[in-house]
Amino acid sequence: MLKSKTSRLAAAPYLIWMIVFMVVPLFIVIYYALTNADGAFTLDNLAQIGRYSSVFARSLILAAEATVICLILAFPVGYSLSRLRVNKQHIMLMLVMLPMWMNFLLRTYAWMTLLENNGLINRLLGLVGIGPVQMINTAGAVVLGMVYNYLPYMILPLYTAMTKIDDSVIEAAQDLGCNTFHTLVKILIPLSSPGIATGITMVFVPSVSTFIISRMLGGGSNLLIGDLIELQFLGNSYNLNLGSAMSLVLMVIVLVFMSFTSSFDESEMEGVM
Repeated sequence: MLKSKTSRLAAAPYLIWMIVFMVVPLFIVIYYALTNADGAFTLDNLAQIGRYSSVFARSLILAAEATVICLILAFPVGYSLSRLRVNKQHIMLMLVMLPMWMNFLLRTYAWMTLLENNGLINRLLGLVGIGPVQMINTAGAVVLGMVYNYLPYMILPLYTAMTKIDDSVIEAAQDLGCNTFHTLVKILIPLSSPGIATGITMVFVPSVSTFIISRMLGGGSNLLIGDLIELQFLGNSYNLNLGSAMSLVLMVIVLVFMSFTSSFDESEMEGVM
C-alpha cells in the first residue's frame, strides 16, 4: 500500500502537467473547431477545410518525400556509426547533432542565402556558365529544408536500433551465402524496423506541420498546412474557429499516421521473431 501510494504521488506532477498543457489545450481546440464566432455548435468550420484540400495534399506529399529522402540518407549513416568503436561513435554523433545546436531559424536563413538567385550556389554555377537556376521559392527548396533540419531525427533512432544488431548475425548471414542485398533486406531492415518506424514518425510529423521552412524557402506559392493554421491565428483573416478546425484535422492525420507506423513496427517484429 505504501509503495502504491508513493508511486501515485510521484506520478502526480506528470499528470498535472499533462492535464494543464495537453488535455486542456486539446479541448479548447475541439471547442473552437466545433463552434462559430457566437459560440454556437456548427460543422461549417470542418466543411470549409475542403477548399484547402490542395494545400493538405501538398503538405502530405512534400512531407512524405522528405521522409523517404531522410530514410535513404540516414540508413547507411546509422549503420556506419553503429559499427564504429564506442569512442568514435560519440564523436560522430556529436558531429551529427552539431547543426542542431544552432537556432532553427538561423539554419533556414542560411539556406535562403545559399539558394537565392544571387546566392553562393548560383554564383559558383555562374563561374562555369550555368544559371542562374531558380532554386528558392520552389517545392524542392522546401523538401531540402525539411531534410536538412530533420535528418538527425532519422539518424539517431536508426543508430540506436542498429547498435543492438550483433556483428555475428551479419557474419552468419554472409556465411550462409547472403550477398549484400539479401543481408540488407533479410537482416538489417527487419532488425532495425523499430528505429525505422520511430525515425519516420519523428521526421514526417514535424515536416507535415512545418510553416517556417515553407514560408522562407517555398515562398507564397508553396503554402503548407502549418502556414494556413498560422494565417488563421496571426494573419489578417484571423479566424480562431477555422484555424482550430484545421489543427484538429492535422492532429487526426498525425494520429492515423502514427498508428500506421506503430502497426508496421509490430508486424515487422513479429515476422522477425
